[in-house]
Amino acid sequence: MAISNPRVTLTYIKWALLVLALFAHTCNGFYLPGSYMHTYSKAQEIITKVNSLTSIETELPFSYYSLPYCKPPDGIKKSAENLGELLMGDEIENSAYRFKMNVNETLYLCTTHPLTEHDVKLLKQRTRDLYQVNMILDNLPAMRYAYQNGVKIQWTGFPVGYTPPNSKDDYIINHPPNSKDDYIINHLKFRVLIHEYEGSGVQIIGTGEEGPGVISEAEKKKASGYEIVGFEVYPCSVKYDPDTMKKKSMYQSIPAVNCPSELEKFQIIREQEKVSFTYEVEFVKSDIRWPSRWDAYLKMEGARVHWFSILNSLMVIFFLAGIVFVIFLRTVRRDLTRYEELDKESQAQMNEELSGWKLVVGDVFREPDSSKLLCVMVGDGVQITGMAVVTIIFAAFGFMSPASQGMLLTGMIILYLFLGIIAGYVAVRMWRTIKGTSEGWRSVSWFVACFFPGIVFLILTVLNFILWGSNSTGALPISLFFVLLPLWFCISVPLTLLGGFLGTRAEAIQFPVRTNQIPREIPVRKYPSWLLILGAGTLPFGTLFIELFFILSSIWLGRFYHVFGFLLIVLLLLVIVCAEVSVVLTYMHLCVEDWRWWWKAFFASGSVSLYVFLYSINYLVFDLQMRLSGPVSAILYLGYSLIMATAIMLSTGTIGFLMSFYFVHYLFSSVKID
Repeated sequence: MAISNPRVTLTYIKWALLVLALFAHTCNGFYLPGSYMHTYSKAQEIITKVNSLTSIETELPFSYYSLPYCKPPDGIKKSAENLGELLMGDEIENSAYRFKMNVNETLYLCTTHPLTEHDVKLLKQRTRDLYQVNMILDNLPAMRYAYQNGVKIQWTGFPVGYTPPNSKDDYIINHPPNSKDDYIINHLKFRVLIHEYEGSGVQIIGTGEEGPGVISEAEKKKASGYEIVGFEVYPCSVKYDPDTMKKKSMYQSIPAVNCPSELEKFQIIREQEKVSFTYEVEFVKSDIRWPSRWDAYLKMEGARVHWFSILNSLMVIFFLAGIVFVIFLRTVRRDLTRYEELDKESQAQMNEELSGWKLVVGDVFREPDSSKLLCVMVGDGVQITGMAVVTIIFAAFGFMSPASQGMLLTGMIILYLFLGIIAGYVAVRMWRTIKGTSEGWRSVSWFVACFFPGIVFLILTVLNFILWGSNSTGALPISLFFVLLPLWFCISVPLTLLGGFLGTRAEAIQFPVRTNQIPREIPVRKYPSWLLILGAGTLPFGTLFIELFFILSSIWLGRFYHVFGFLLIVLLLLVIVCAEVSVVLTYMHLCVEDWRWWWKAFFASGSVSLYVFLYSINYLVFDLQMRLSGPVSAILYLGYSLIMATAIMLSTGTIGFLMSFYFVHYLFSSVKID
């Protein structure tokens, strides 16, 4: 049908041009999801923010304003934080440090009151525990370059203070030696990298009353400005005359400050000292574009190590795949072919002579011990595995960038809540398959909804009381508990019950063979089966431990973990290894006439969690070198490691169990029994 209205035709042409313009500029208009570009005009005021003070020594975060630092003239204001930031102990607030875009200046900030005994004690303790001040500018953390053993390294944040080290090369990095004097960092040199933005590369589209159209060049220039692409800090300690500095007003310009190298010119931490804080800022134009500004933080070092980890995993997979191939094609297929070619009398006679898995045909699907617990753990394992896979896929494609602080943890929690429907479905359907009836499905669903979250809640509550006792910002506020509990009982529990209800409506999995009334006696073995189960866990751990080192380093050493592409590959390899290990071990138990394979199949791959927990302890002793000061830090470390190991056990155990269940079902469905 032809379009007779010329205005309608013109509208179609405009929309076609609009779509064409968008496609033409797609390659130049890509930014990390979850972040947006902020442009600043000349001399526009920029306010920096501060996060909690952190330390790799204690792992206990504290509020920035718990120390006698300068406060903003308009008061302290907390930034809106998402659920992940609150759970990680972040406390983001505005700071007194303010810049004017592309204006280099040196400014006086404030002079403290005479330091009290409490102030001195707190400053010395934070200094010797290597606490770092974490500043943020336009969502970029402050980066500091330092030297350790002659090697230039980069850190985020700067220290509260320092004790004079043994050599200048180890300035601010080494653990403070046994010295009574400590010095506070009271002068900061900021270097802000900026890129001049003129709207090039991104077509700006307007939709006014006259329809869609491209904004004119004059209007585009109004959107021009500067974008921040780097934020560096160079800290030092400078002793000022407090009486002279006290006469100055806040943000008053002062002469340029040269960082001294003599200890006598440093600002010492002691009672009745008045500490003056100053800072200077230098804006440097850079060719770095806004989408690439995180590259400096995410420099991937040790890529060869990641590839070595993947190749190591592939070797394990091919080795296990060879064993599975032999089991299926040479052993199982051969036996089934011989068995099916015989007539009934010959089969009956052969049954008397057979040994191995064919003899447990009447017991292999007998209900296992603690069947409800098994169904609950499998349901929770499906939920955790689904959460991990979806989260890592989204992170690998950039939808959870480091610019969105706390987004990774928030996304994991939301995914876990909504995957409760799948957990309830799988657990109840497995319960129906084992029991042959839907009776008790509500109890199973409730246990699924409360089992793993209950363990995590119990551990976090104990750790939270410890953090409260230490006055740490890492302690969850009471108000957050009133957010988490409704999320748990108003979203996760109802969805799990809904999934359980759907599981009762789904068709139960029918066992291919009948179960005898009297259980078959299991022959005595020379060695206990749990030794084989523990040994099986070493193979999945072999595919995981290298990547586990990088993950632990990012958590406990404050490094950015961003190689989610590698992590996704390792996760897929781990799933394959867990499935293969469990199938092989299940077949080995059936061959020795052990029909109690259910729990063994679960823990064959789930035992990798034991090695993960032991490796966490090894990391604490040798890599962290027991730097966590005091029992509180060690308890926190072990508590979080226990949560991680439990989640890994449920996830890997579920993968192995479901694959073994499919294997056993397929194996015995091929056997004809009258």
